[in-house]
Amino acid sequence: MRLAVISDVHGNLLALEAVLADIAAQAVDVTVNLGDLISGGLRPRETADLLMELDLPTVRGNHERQLLHTPVDRMSRSDRLAHEAMSPEHRAWLEALPSTLEVDGDVLAFHGSPIDDLTYLLETVEPGGARPATVQEVLDRLGPHAERRLLLCGHSHLQRSVVLPTGALVVNPGSVGWPAYDDDAPHPHVMEAGTPHARYALLQDSADRWEVTFRAVEYDWEQAGRIAEANDRPDIARALRTGRT
Repeated sequence: MRLAVISDVHGNLLALEAVLADIAAQAVDVTVNLGDLISGGLRPRETADLLMELDLPTVRGNHERQLLHTPVDRMSRSDRLAHEAMSPEHRAWLEALPSTLEVDGDVLAFHGSPIDDLTYLLETVEPGGARPATVQEVLDRLGPHAERRLLLCGHSHLQRSVVLPTGALVVNPGSVGWPAYDDDAPHPHVMEAGTPHARYALLQDSADRWEVTFRAVEYDWEQAGRIAEANDRPDIARALRTGRT
């Protein structure tokens, strides 16, 4: 089996279209989407329309949960833009998404960790910032799910893979649509891809083990930046153009 794995589109329609075009040339069997679909500073409605049409195997991210359950007056700017753009059909689509998804029996997909969409699986945030998680930290966060052959996570926007002592491969495909951001929970930190490319991962099941190839796709990030600026998000515009906060 050959999988494409995307995550963290965040309403960046231009980046999503470029990644889908790249995937179309890769002869994949299934494309899996790991959530955080439309919240951001770009084109939430159009992105939702395309993703609904594609009907990819998709899990709910923390932003989908926030859109569905956070009072409007407490929403972030990214979620509020998406909230204002959503139709009842979009909302019903988000409500139907699962928090975890099995793919072909031995593959488990989720957004953060299997039990928490806000947990970084492959990174650890300390008072000094974020660092790669240790293998033991990853095992502790996975619990019994570490016995799977392939585990797919998103949320941190950083391409990373780890092979566990159990033999499991854990893969974060990076972010399609938002290459850098900062956050203050649990401590102030930044997540930066370092370039503006749209990112995803290809997975090949060969010789009874999974192998990962990370992809970085060029698209018109200058135009994406202009869209973010038109939505009063110069912070996102800078991230889109530079891969830095």
